[in-house]
Amino acid sequence: MSAQIPKATVCLWYNHDAVDAARFYAQIFPGSSVGAVRRAAGDYPNGKEGDVLVVAVLGVSCIGVNGGPAFKHSEAFSFAVATGSQEETDRHWNAIVGNGGQESRCGWCKDKWGLSWQITPKALSAAMAKGGEVAKRAFAAMMAMNKIDIEAIEAAVHADA
Repeated sequence: MSAQIPKATVCLWYNHDAVDAARFYAQIFPGSSVGAVRRAAGDYPNGKEGDVLVVAVLGVSCIGVNGGPAFKHSEAFSFAVATGSQEETDRHWNAIVGNGGQESRCGWCKDKWGLSWQITPKALSAAMAKGGEVAKRAFAAMMAMNKIDIEAIEAAVHADA
């Protein structure tokens, strides 16, 4: 990995399993990989010298820190993933939910570490951007879904008003 550090990077707080999370994220996002793994140079409140402290995920623009149990993830922060097909939507959704995660409504789910994800097909975003009755129909269809069904969104978009 290059020694160059981006000006801004998302930092995700984990109790102790940032490496496992990084491996999982790198596995489900093509072109991603686990980057640098930094170990603590000394003891700290929730770990000891030599413990993995920070791990980089290349291709997702984030790092994970093993900071201990003091802070928990919430829906106030989420990753938004724009998908181009139902197959891609299903792949991301099923990977996150199927690896100890949890379904939620309207394209939202949580991974096993409690991080929220929005798996949003571009077809839904395009329908919402049209505004008016088209957006209302797409929105109503989405509100009845957990994982977004592109075919159902498109049917709602083309339904007679």
